[in-house]
Amino acid sequence: MWWIYALLSAFFAALTAIFAKMGIKNMDTDLATAIRTVIILILAWGIVLFKGGEHSIANLSKQNWLFLILSGCATGLSWIFYFRALQLGKVSQVAPIDKLSVALAILLSVVFLGEQLTWKSAIGALMIVGGTFVLIL
Repeated sequence: MWWIYALLSAFFAALTAIFAKMGIKNMDTDLATAIRTVIILILAWGIVLFKGGEHSIANLSKQNWLFLILSGCATGLSWIFYFRALQLGKVSQVAPIDKLSVALAILLSVVFLGEQLTWKSAIGALMIVGGTFVLIL
């Protein structure tokens, strides 16, 4: 079941690139990021409230808060740089480079989370890196 969500994530990430490129024409990308963030904030809290999940906020540990805050900062910086790259480059150039995050996530999961690096994951990551360089050149 996880792979269905992953495919949906990939699909909506692709739409994000297309819609963002169309939306940031002739505007400040930081403002675009702020607007996008407000929409995501409304959507995310709407889902939490609809599902009744707001009650579990009291159960979050300091570690939960720390890493969610760090994740939020990393996401915000990613979006800021992504929107600027989209404004300056083509989606067909920017999106593949952005997907280097997959290979980086595999590497970082081994280093920081102690996840096992399989041959399949290593080869896939190397193919992503290689494909990215092909698209850059």
